[in-house]
Amino acid sequence: MSRTSIALFNNKGGVGKTTLTYHLAHMFRRLGLTVLAVDLDPQANLTSMCLDETEIEEIWENPSELIAQGAVPSALPGTGRVRSGQTIADAVRPILEGTGDVARVEPAELQDGLWLLAGSLDLSRFEDKLSNEWFKTFAGDIAAIRTTTAFHRVMEQAAEAVHADIVLIDVGPNLGAINRSALIAADTVLMPLAADLFSLKGLSNLGPTLREWRRNWQQLVLPQVPEGFSAPRAGMRPLGYVIMQPEMRLDRPVKAYERWLERIPWVYSAAVLGEDPKEQSDDRHRIATLRNYRSLMPLAHDARKPMFDLKAADGALGSTQKYVQTCYREFRALAEGVLARTEELVTE
Repeated sequence: MSRTSIALFNNKGGVGKTTLTYHLAHMFRRLGLTVLAVDLDPQANLTSMCLDETEIEEIWENPSELIAQGAVPSALPGTGRVRSGQTIADAVRPILEGTGDVARVEPAELQDGLWLLAGSLDLSRFEDKLSNEWFKTFAGDIAAIRTTTAFHRVMEQAAEAVHADIVLIDVGPNLGAINRSALIAADTVLMPLAADLFSLKGLSNLGPTLREWRRNWQQLVLPQVPEGFSAPRAGMRPLGYVIMQPEMRLDRPVKAYERWLERIPWVYSAAVLGEDPKEQSDDRHRIATLRNYRSLMPLAHDARKPMFDLKAADGALGSTQKYVQTCYREFRALAEGVLARTEELVTE
């Protein structure tokens, strides 16, 4: 398959977006793809799932003078994972500080065929810079275009370096400037949802905003990009959505869950796809419904591995091991469904 990038996004937090990104990355690797996971959420939750505290401390040391010189720090002893100064924040620091263009940073190899472009809390400093430059891109300001395309070019360099087949982009739950720059760099967008009022409201805001960003970039900016300069196409094509089932509580009846569940196809068609919901209110855009695996999460966290890879030695005993097998089947079906949708969009 040709390389593709998928952003996982919902501007309502707490729906399991980062957990979904982490598990999809591992499942895509299991399916034989080379995967680059990119943490563009300033909270760096995906990075904290992939690396332990010692490794995070190493990469957050940020020797900016080495990055500015293009030096590649050595790997953590015996791991192949990259030492300090190799986060997305380090890559854009020269632009932020006005000392140059994006710096090349090396992804961390988590395992064979799976790489992480690590995040950092320092990335939040880039928000104001991106916000200030956005409207300047409409006038063809080259410096503004260089700033706005920074994430795209960093991810492109990293994906080429590791020969990635698929790039998964984890972003924060908001419609701010960092997410705008991240999303215009994505070919497609996968939306994890909970069946509740907040997710539906998030969809209502998200859909029109994505269309506006796409339209502005493609019509106002791309025609002014200099020849030979690598700029994203702002595809952001909706792949579909994944329902993340909540933990049912006594104060939240099943009927309430089902009521919101029934409204999702209608809101998705109207807000995200811009279609007439009277004609497009079926559920064909739902790729999967994932059950709540909360009982497996503590074990997976302690073992630092996906829930579907838990073994008896990790504490997954008896009926829990059967639950692990169910988890594997569901995530494999999800990953295959996402790939199928991606191929459909490519051939349209």
